[in-house]
Amino acid sequence: MKRKFRILLASPRGFCAGVERAIEIVEKAIERYGPPVYVRHEIVHNKHVVESLRAKGAVFVEEIDDIPEGAVTVFSAHGVSEAVEKAATDRDLPVIDATCPLVSKVHKEGQNHAGKGREVILIGHEGHPEVEGTQGRIPGGVHLITHPEDVAKLKVRDPKKLAYVTQTTLSVDETRAVINALKKRFPSIVGPDVKDICYATQNRQTAVRDLASHVDLLLVVGAKNSSNSNRLREIGSEIGVPSYLLDDAEGLNPAWLDGVATVGITAGASAPEELVQGLIARLGRYGEVAVEQLSGATENITFKLPRELTESGPRASPRH
Repeated sequence: MKRKFRILLASPRGFCAGVERAIEIVEKAIERYGPPVYVRHEIVHNKHVVESLRAKGAVFVEEIDDIPEGAVTVFSAHGVSEAVEKAATDRDLPVIDATCPLVSKVHKEGQNHAGKGREVILIGHEGHPEVEGTQGRIPGGVHLITHPEDVAKLKVRDPKKLAYVTQTTLSVDETRAVINALKKRFPSIVGPDVKDICYATQNRQTAVRDLASHVDLLLVVGAKNSSNSNRLREIGSEIGVPSYLLDDAEGLNPAWLDGVATVGITAGASAPEELVQGLIARLGRYGEVAVEQLSGATENITFKLPRELTESGPRASPRH
């Protein structure tokens, strides 16, 4: 007799407004200016998205120096430091900025605090492109911390003149613990509430918490270098459900299905829905599947495209 799997889908899952905007920016830039369009860093952390855009004419590079003279240049959704922006300006490259507006908001908050003479503490993961961009946007630099225990090691000039900002893709619980430790050691510190973490990150984490309480196995579709996808898997593990992060259906290990009746599936903010559907199809090889979608927060946020890509706006300068 064929096995039966009940599949529960988290809602919301997958693409957020910032990712949709970033992908659309690259596609419209290619349409408007013709290929190739150069993108500094992966536009979002998903190899399927990157390969799809590469096939359309996007060229992904790590440094501004890798971009030819006069080539249309896109900054990724994670944001870039002022040094990167200056390198592009110095070379007179026509730039279209795909930085997520919620990341730009963190940059502005940090700059405002620095402008008021406060030292800024950034809660985030070292080496993540969003963190590197934010570090390079706040005058005077930042103190980067990741865990609550990092707070005790901080050396600051004036404990009464401190502020904090956060990487947008952290888990709410992780951030809350660090903020509590900061407030305990530095009662005068100022900064956003936990609720200021990116709405999409928060919604996906709330959805996965709900999902994990109903399933025997949690599968998170997302890239290994995607911060928000890793957090979703961690939440499932913390709740006590076997939880795995996989790029796509190819990553499914049939051994994970032993003794499993209900499978929960979610996807990180950079993962396209077709990968979720591909995973459901793969599960169908191992048994009959009945798919249900859980109810969750409705997302109807959209972000405007940069003026360079709207018909009435200025065009980026043509390539030589």
